[in-house]
Amino acid sequence: MLSKDQIARYSRQLILPEVGVKGQEKLLRASVLVIGAGGLGSPSALYLAAAGVGTIGILDREAVTLSNLHRQLLHGTGDVGRPKSLSARSRLNALNPEVSVIALQASLDASNARELLQPYDLVLDGADNFPSRYLANDACVLMGKPLVHGGVVHFDAQVMTVRPRVSACFRCVFPEPPAPGAIPGCEEAGVLGAVAGVVGSLMAHEALKVLLGIGEPLVNRLLVFEGRAGRFREVPVRRNPSCAVCGDAPTIRELREEGAVCATTTPHPALQTPEHAMAKSSTTARQR
Repeated sequence: MLSKDQIARYSRQLILPEVGVKGQEKLLRASVLVIGAGGLGSPSALYLAAAGVGTIGILDREAVTLSNLHRQLLHGTGDVGRPKSLSARSRLNALNPEVSVIALQASLDASNARELLQPYDLVLDGADNFPSRYLANDACVLMGKPLVHGGVVHFDAQVMTVRPRVSACFRCVFPEPPAPGAIPGCEEAGVLGAVAGVVGSLMAHEALKVLLGIGEPLVNRLLVFEGRAGRFREVPVRRNPSCAVCGDAPTIRELREEGAVCATTTPHPALQTPEHAMAKSSTTARQR
């Protein structure tokens, strides 16, 4: 049963018929791993904690820098130099002391991915590099865990939800990472902070729908946000029977690491211009 304080804290979502007491109890028992305490992980983790998700893991190896602060709202000026996972834990605990926040000061790699993901019901991928994105996707598929993917660059962003072996996974849509040099460098890409807030909030929304079992998650749908135009576009995608990890005859049966690519918030070269994103994604969808 919910306590008096919990009823007060979550009252505005408790009155939603789709949530109610049973739904809130589901959230209190749920666990989510947030990969990256940056521009996407920050708003996502804040909304998950505010909603009462019982256990939130924050995986990030980096320390807070001054250049992070225009978009990474988990951290403040006083946190500069502090490990992001610890800064995030402090902020989330201040927002909702009932939530158990696990600070994981590490990088995701092929040797630790299964161990890191195992305790969690759902994975939210806010990573800032392609090797981590593909590794998170592959691990979730192999382990049967739902994944919420998000990416942001410049004024544009994308988000989708993966139900392993049921819907399109990230590798179905983007089979291979871009070649080195095909994307802007780490300090060249740039991003408007509020755009990260838009897609990070959507990622939390997707996670809550999956955990509650309500609504229509972005399954087999890539939602593209074109910030300059203030427009959302939905690109239909579907599971690729030839996908290397979730296809009918997968070639990826053990976790592996893709070649190192400069860390950036760029979700994929196809997103560098909205027109190219739509054209390429639509072609991919037709080919599938």
